[in-house]
Amino acid sequence: MLPGVSVQCPYCGETIELLVDDSVDQQHYVEDCPVCCRPIEVTVALEADGPRLQVAADSD
Repeated sequence: MLPGVSVQCPYCGETIELLVDDSVDQQHYVEDCPVCCRPIEVTVALEADGPRLQVAADSD
């Protein structure tokens, strides 16, 4: 089962839950906000105490 992590959308400010693939140590991808549908850049780093996420507005 993939762990879920709550983050705040950089556009609309809503708290959303993102599922994290914990089989990969470092990840960078774009995922649409399920509330406002805008693209969010997600950076994931797996650490000993769990995944650390950074989210930012897509820099198109």
